[in-house]
Amino acid sequence: MTTTTGPRTDFAELSRRIREAGLLDRRPGYYVIRLSLAALFLAGGWVAFALVGSSWWTVAIAVWLGVAYAQAALVAHDVAHRQVFRTASASGRAGMIAGNLGIGMSYGYWQNKHTRHHANPNHDDLDPDVGPGVLVWTPEAAAAKGGWMVRNQAWMFFPLLTLLGLSLRRDSIRALLNDNIAQRGREALLLGVHIVGYVLALIFVLSPLQALVFFVVHQAVFGVYLGMTFAPNHKGMPHPDGTEDFLRKQVLTSRNVRGGVLVDVALGGLNYQIEHHLFPSMPTPNLRRAQPMVQQFCAEIDVDYEMTGLIDSYRQALTHLHQVSRR
Repeated sequence: MTTTTGPRTDFAELSRRIREAGLLDRRPGYYVIRLSLAALFLAGGWVAFALVGSSWWTVAIAVWLGVAYAQAALVAHDVAHRQVFRTASASGRAGMIAGNLGIGMSYGYWQNKHTRHHANPNHDDLDPDVGPGVLVWTPEAAAAKGGWMVRNQAWMFFPLLTLLGLSLRRDSIRALLNDNIAQRGREALLLGVHIVGYVLALIFVLSPLQALVFFVVHQAVFGVYLGMTFAPNHKGMPHPDGTEDFLRKQVLTSRNVRGGVLVDVALGGLNYQIEHHLFPSMPTPNLRRAQPMVQQFCAEIDVDYEMTGLIDSYRQALTHLHQVSRR
């Protein structure tokens, strides 16, 4: 039975239970294996690309590398939350290797953006992930923007995800040029190496048509996979008004996706979005163990806890997009 007395002490009580269960302890062995596999998966794709050479079989390798890029992005996510390394310096170095050099995305830009999201998930004014853009997530934003895209945004959601990887690279370059990124010079160098190396590989190994098809397939698979990893987490969930305490702000705006080990691997542990938002530095393999504890605690304090299947999570997000566009 809970010993909490109100919103101000609820999270403290939950934190005590989580700490006593050892779920905030580091998992170095897990991350040695995971980082090694992610690096081998990514490097293996480029080795296969070089060995196959000028062949249409490289289209299959483009799919492989699209998945590998997304998995590398998930690793960078864990690094940014210091699930892997204790210090900011070690995390920053690993994040730039995975992000800037590995997949061509600014680690510093993404970390800044993601930190703001965690601080105020689904907040209309403070969460950059729900701010008005190509897609809009509130009736007010839909009314202000209008147009064909808003009316059909639910239908355009997955096609637009094919451009997500390119959008992240564009925003990364803009951030490195205009924003206060801590390691701007180092990040720009590593990002430049990735982009130049990528372009040269396509030019010297493939024919012009093969290079174009490889580029389109690779970037589309990467964007769709990455978008499908993050889309179930908050889309269609309530938007806070800023008066909620930390626990309720994080739980009520997040959605878990149930599933087995395959879902855990595919989504990089982000299917435990509620637990991740409550304890961002909790190592990914501990999230599954924390989930029933958090769900039980939410029941004790009468806080809604949303968990659904993978397909239904997409249905809810698309339904929300459709409803917003019709109001």
